[in-house]
Amino acid sequence: MAADTLKPKELDTLEFAMEVYGGKEKIIDSTDLGAVCRAMSCNPSVETLEKLGQGKKLGEKTLKLEDVVPVIVQLKKEKKDEGCYEDFIECLKLYDKNEDGHMLLGELQHMLSTLGEKLTDDQVEELFEDCLDEEDDEGQIEYDPFLRRMCELDPPLKRKKK
Repeated sequence: MAADTLKPKELDTLEFAMEVYGGKEKIIDSTDLGAVCRAMSCNPSVETLEKLGQGKKLGEKTLKLEDVVPVIVQLKKEKKDEGCYEDFIECLKLYDKNEDGHMLLGELQHMLSTLGEKLTDDQVEELFEDCLDEEDDEGQIEYDPFLRRMCELDPPLKRKKK
């Protein structure tokens, strides 16, 4: 198989994601490119998405399946440069003051919303609903299960939204 194509299972997944975001026609608004990429287990930065064709405003342009396939192929080639579970564990150990696998929930929330590619409050809340166990009485969380779910080593919790 050529390096510039997707495997049949990957193509099926992409077609499904395109249908979810673009309807039966599988034509998505360019603002949904990031969501489709994440459905394909790619997590590009906003800057990368904009370089690859993501629009800033709804309705600016649309993308067809044949427009998105090369984007996913490129992202999959670059995926080896993404951080992984082990990298994130090492980072969060810096906040583990007692070296017992726990950190303050507030510190995690602060990191996600202020460092690197910042998440919005809504994105942080959604991530916590999907991947985070409850904090203890001291505001501490176990960061290993959170990272495992976030990195898809364990299934997300998928709690019901209130």
